[in-house]
Amino acid sequence: ERIGKDSSYEQEGKVQFVVDAVYAMAHALHSMHKDLCPGKVGLCSKMDTINGTQLLKYIRQVNFTGIAGTPVVFNMNGDAPGRYEIYQYQITNTTREYKIIGHWTDQLHLDTNEMQWPGATQEVPSSICSQPCRPGQRKKIVKGIPCCWHCENCDGYQYQADTYTCKMCRFDLRPNGNHTGCDPIPIVKLEWSSPWAVIPVLIAVLGIMATLFVVATFVRYNDTPIVKASGRELSYVLLTGIFLCYATTFLMISAPDVFICSLRRIFLGLGMSISYAALLTKTNRIYRIFEQGKMSVSAPRFISPASQLVITFSLISVQLLGVCIWFGVDPSQAIIDYEDQRTANPKMARGVLKCDISDLSLICLLGYSMLLMVTCTVYAIKTRGVPETFNEAKPIGFTMYTTCIVWLAFIPIFFGTSQSAEKMYIQTTTLTISVSLSASVSLGMLYMPKVYVVLFHPEQNVPKRKRSLKAVVTAATMSNKFNPKGALRPNGEAKSELCESLETQAQKPSSYFSATKSSKIS
Repeated sequence: ERIGKDSSYEQEGKVQFVVDAVYAMAHALHSMHKDLCPGKVGLCSKMDTINGTQLLKYIRQVNFTGIAGTPVVFNMNGDAPGRYEIYQYQITNTTREYKIIGHWTDQLHLDTNEMQWPGATQEVPSSICSQPCRPGQRKKIVKGIPCCWHCENCDGYQYQADTYTCKMCRFDLRPNGNHTGCDPIPIVKLEWSSPWAVIPVLIAVLGIMATLFVVATFVRYNDTPIVKASGRELSYVLLTGIFLCYATTFLMISAPDVFICSLRRIFLGLGMSISYAALLTKTNRIYRIFEQGKMSVSAPRFISPASQLVITFSLISVQLLGVCIWFGVDPSQAIIDYEDQRTANPKMARGVLKCDISDLSLICLLGYSMLLMVTCTVYAIKTRGVPETFNEAKPIGFTMYTTCIVWLAFIPIFFGTSQSAEKMYIQTTTLTISVSLSASVSLGMLYMPKVYVVLFHPEQNVPKRKRSLKAVVTAATMSNKFNPKGALRPNGEAKSELCESLETQAQKPSSYFSATKSSKIS
């Protein structure tokens, strides 16, 4: 009678293992009997007492087909091989059931055609704890699960040092494209072809040409009244300062090295110091002349051309002395600044080749020139009431007012862009244009009108009769008070008269002034 075939009896599923275990013991004893008691029916003396260790050896060697139709064998450890049926819970339109899709007997056997995945797809989903990390990522092990990890990007200026570590690139390096190593940061400087350089250079070239034209005109008409009235010596000094202001543009745009950086330290403040020292000496001279002329017939001290040059060069020497001290304390050098353009995105990072002149050092370098400029402005304000046709105070005043406006606009632009990625370009362009504009204001307001008269109205460039210092000053003051039209005298007439009177008075001994004064009193 066969269970399940000849009767309705349904056997419990674990009974087969009991039956197979009994058969395994029987097969082991049969094999042992054949070896120990060959040809003998029943037990022989060698099997009177069963050796369990020896019997276990025979049990592990059995190999027969069990009642389920599967082989019964044991491995080297005495364990039966795993036999598993693999089910998958599948949902169809009408049914939900566990369906056999494979089995395990020493190895996995799967029928992938019978498998079903969410979304009715045949693609086998990934069944691993963590995907391998891409280049430029480090593994962060999940706590308590050493076989699982999270992948973290080596971002910013980090690169992948090994599987589990990201490290920062050196200060002069940036990570490559996939953050697996570091590459040198590109070095940039202000190029001559850059739009930030073209405009300052164009202004400087035009300014130098205009300055040389004025110098050539003054040299050609050196002995004419207007040139004399402008103070030839100080004019040439002032024109030299203006020329250096324009020339500074080329130093600021040139590629930095030790030589160029040294020249920048010297000439960036020197050109402005020369210009404002000459203007300060001029306005101080005019102020002292008219103040003295109101009180005494004698000329003020130190108004001769030689004295004026000594005063001017003394003021300039202060600037040079400061630069020399700076060279002694901190020698000039070119550096590469990797912090100036160290952006959040490493791809945009650049090293800036520049001179070691900080913003504070630049202010100190220009500070003395600013002091001269402010002092000159104060004197220009004090002499604003002097008749225009008798001196250069008002043109100098307008020059200084305009210059102050230029530099007041420069300061917020220069320091307001200190955090900008374009800092190097903006600050260099702003500085060079401000210096050039200051020079252009002085050149245009002080010398272009004179050049115009000298070249196009030579009839106004003629000498007039000479009078004493006191007479000239008194006439100027009274003319301004009682005859407003007196200011319409031809340009240069009163100026040259005053200047020539001063030169004559400066050359005469003091006894001359005493005699003149006594004659006036009598």
